[in-house]
Amino acid sequence: MEVSNHVAQIASTVITVVFALTVIFVRTRGTNKPVNAKKIIMPPLGMSTGFLMFVAPQTHDKWLYALGAFVVGVILSYPLVLTSNMHIRDGQVFLKRSKGFVVILLVLLVLRVALHQYVEQYVTIVQTGSLFFILAFGMILPWRLAMLKQFRKLSQELDDAAVAEDGQTAGALSSV
Repeated sequence: MEVSNHVAQIASTVITVVFALTVIFVRTRGTNKPVNAKKIIMPPLGMSTGFLMFVAPQTHDKWLYALGAFVVGVILSYPLVLTSNMHIRDGQVFLKRSKGFVVILLVLLVLRVALHQYVEQYVTIVQTGSLFFILAFGMILPWRLAMLKQFRKLSQELDDAAVAEDGQTAGALSSV
């Protein structure tokens, strides 16, 4: 059964919108729960399984196109990195809620839909999908690595504060 380009484009756009709205919802809700390294690392690891799509020859792109998609993703990750800030609350690390993050995701969604139609003029629909997967991975990887770096820094501050507090408690007890 052959799917028309128009139907594939609509399906791709709907899936992208649903995915973007899910990310916004999960991210907004996630600011109420402490962050840990596993929660930061799992999305890019889970997404990396998508590279199995390249087993299918239809998904193969020119290396230069793939590299360009990844580089564009890295560039587009910068606003995500800037709007993903963490803080310490109640002895745990939390992600700060950011209105800018939601706006950035919506802008990226519109940009993706607009670029999709342009890119599709040069490669097949399947190759367009694979290029946008590479672009998305190029966005999520540096974003999550920056988050992990920030998380580790704050976790170290918590550990240092706990050690200092234990030292003060021990010193106070020894003087009694």
